[in-house]
Amino acid sequence: MMAAETMGEQILLDVVDPAAARQWRVITDAVMGGVSEAELVSTGAGAVEFLGALSLAHHGGFASVRSHPGRFDLSAWEGIALYVKGDGNQYRLTLTTAGNGDGVTYQAGFPTDKGAGRVVRIPFSEFAPTFHGRPVPDAPPLDPARISTIGFLIADRQEGRFRLELRAIKAYRHA
Repeated sequence: MMAAETMGEQILLDVVDPAAARQWRVITDAVMGGVSEAELVSTGAGAVEFLGALSLAHHGGFASVRSHPGRFDLSAWEGIALYVKGDGNQYRLTLTTAGNGDGVTYQAGFPTDKGAGRVVRIPFSEFAPTFHGRPVPDAPPLDPARISTIGFLIADRQEGRFRLELRAIKAYRHA
């Protein structure tokens, strides 16, 4: 699942392979009666797009996508670097740890610029524990040695169409 290290970064998930989009699971507010829609599709040009439409109908308003469970020991790294092209919406990078199943999710928000690509670096110390979007103050801090899924979430009453292009997901550390 992990590739060779280069210049203080290591690829975590391959988004260049057109088959990469099939390696993710989409979850929307439909699990609780909402009507938001989302999908992850390959662009065929070295990226995948997380796209869809958020609706606040029926108390909805979220869409997410996450990798299939794996084992990411990122204890030697400082955080995760994302190479994205956004739509101006706010997103969250989500991580789960081995053994927590559908329990605590660690989240860190990041902005996007409409139509512009950028590199987003999020240190592990910025990830906050949540359960179904609510803070879990008594949860332990994120353990980078036990990460099992990596995902993306859009929520926070951002009704309407969204599109986040992912070009790379890497672990990083300063040289």
